[in-house]
Amino acid sequence: MSIIKSFAVGEGDCCYIKHDSDNFTIIDASLPDSRRQEILKEIKNERQSKQIVRVIATHPEADHVGGLHHLDDAIGIVNFYCVKNQARTDSNHPGVQRYRKLHNSKKAFYIRKGCGRRWMNKNSEERGSAGINILWPDRAHDSFKTALEEAENGGSANNICPIIRYKLTGGASAFWAGDLETNYLKGIQNAVSLPKTTLVFAPHHGRSSGRLPASWLQDLDPKIVVIGEAQSQHLDYYANYNTITQNSAGDIAFECTGSDVHVHVTSGNYRVSFLQNRRIQSLPRMRYIGSLSV
Repeated sequence: MSIIKSFAVGEGDCCYIKHDSDNFTIIDASLPDSRRQEILKEIKNERQSKQIVRVIATHPEADHVGGLHHLDDAIGIVNFYCVKNQARTDSNHPGVQRYRKLHNSKKAFYIRKGCGRRWMNKNSEERGSAGINILWPDRAHDSFKTALEEAENGGSANNICPIIRYKLTGGASAFWAGDLETNYLKGIQNAVSLPKTTLVFAPHHGRSSGRLPASWLQDLDPKIVVIGEAQSQHLDYYANYNTITQNSAGDIAFECTGSDVHVHVTSGNYRVSFLQNRRIQSLPRMRYIGSLSV
């Protein structure tokens, strides 16, 4: 069994994967003051049984790494995964400053399309892999070079984000693309291989500006699209797809066991019609809302 949990942190991202192997992965670290201690306590508790803990930071902007300094102070980051860059966005923010320090340290592993690393996606006699693969960036692609240059000149760092895919052996899969924007996604669609994926976290917090192109959605064929916490007037609700909207659901946890995914939220009122009621016991401090099969 593995658990994928996305925290409701406002217009930002913070997620973890408690793998079915000896791995624990944190993706981004937006930690608002009102929830910081609560989230850090949970992360510390949930990662205790895992020997390999990695933090993947999609890009150095405050809505994704604004709490990175607090996370580092709390758990002592040893494995820091990021795209190699010299972005100057939000350079005075303490979370971004910690990002830069980790990026430039021996703790950094620079991720790119097709990269391999023991225990991210390689097994050993000691332990199994985390099942994480990097689908993008291709550092030789002109679109990525342009995005790097923009970020290095002080512009947006949105389009230097990696595309991350997690796959549980014989079970569910999940997809993250940070804050990649729609026009950029259209420009790289022929350079990215997109397997069918169970859970798709909509880019750019679910904003219309980051909507996945139709061709991407056709290839991914998601069972659930998770829409983030951008302001409602900026959201794209992915018509004709099953969705969970974090603005309404609160924290969302996907309990992946075998070929089943059991969905839990913190909102007491949130419901969806597309999940089956398997009468699963709720995770601590959460409410079970239904299940699906992969």
